[in-house]
Amino acid sequence: MDTSTKKLNVGFIGLGIMGQSMAGHILAAGHALCVYNRTRSKAEGLLAKGAVWKDSPGEVAAASDIVITIVGYPKDVEEIYLAPGGILERAREGAVLIDMTTSSPALARRIAEAAAERGLSALDAPVSGGDIGAREGKLAIMVGGSEQAFEFAMQLFQVMGSAIAHLGDAGAGQHTKMANQIAIASNMMAVCESLRYAEAAGLDRTRVLSVIATGAASSFLLNGLGPKIIADDYSPGFFVHHFVKDMTIALSEAESMGLDLPGLALARGLYQKLVDGGFGEDGTQALYRVYAELTGGGDAV
Repeated sequence: MDTSTKKLNVGFIGLGIMGQSMAGHILAAGHALCVYNRTRSKAEGLLAKGAVWKDSPGEVAAASDIVITIVGYPKDVEEIYLAPGGILERAREGAVLIDMTTSSPALARRIAEAAAERGLSALDAPVSGGDIGAREGKLAIMVGGSEQAFEFAMQLFQVMGSAIAHLGDAGAGQHTKMANQIAIASNMMAVCESLRYAEAAGLDRTRVLSVIATGAASSFLLNGLGPKIIADDYSPGFFVHHFVKDMTIALSEAESMGLDLPGLALARGLYQKLVDGGFGEDGTQALYRVYAELTGGGDAV
């Protein structure tokens, strides 16, 4: 079916830091939107703009041509899709189900298989870009599942993201997101080590950043989160505890493939120190707290 101009009945489940903006773009594009979130207050802004509240994920599925989910953990994904009365049980015939949570590739394949048995299509489509990417509609969207379902959902992907790719069968989107998180993990360590070194050397970190951010060291994380580190701004664009979850999934997948990823293992251990220290709801740039503790400067974890 050509959906390039067709307005759809869209269900959206999960209205966190990123989900609220993503759902808002869909509503602004003229699609009918129904929503569910464990905390209803997070939906109030969307409801004021015309979204319709539903009392459960199953009720969202029953009212939607496309269901989009972006929740916290694989256990949450499993519950809303596979539990009695959940999305798979109540979805309309022919519906497309899109999980945009960063979750387990194995779970993505399991959901896709269960969906196919009911005449449904399921895509795993995790995203990267954090709160800013979600707010600006410039997320990177990595998709696994059938090509036909991907094409059906494309007009929605296009209002949420600017880099959209179909990577293969079910689970491929999640595997790609694992590769993304592995790259971020070591890059965040490098950013923190660089700025901690500059601080210990008595340099003006803002001036250092203005120079190195234009050369070979330039990166999204250095340029985007470096200034926040210097300002002691650890507000979340992406929660530390969610990043630990992602790295744990990636390490498990790597082990199953016989891979040793020492950089990822080190990063996960350092970030776990933040969670253990009560900083799990900080942004990922809060890793600098750990380096400050390890090297005798700044706030201890």
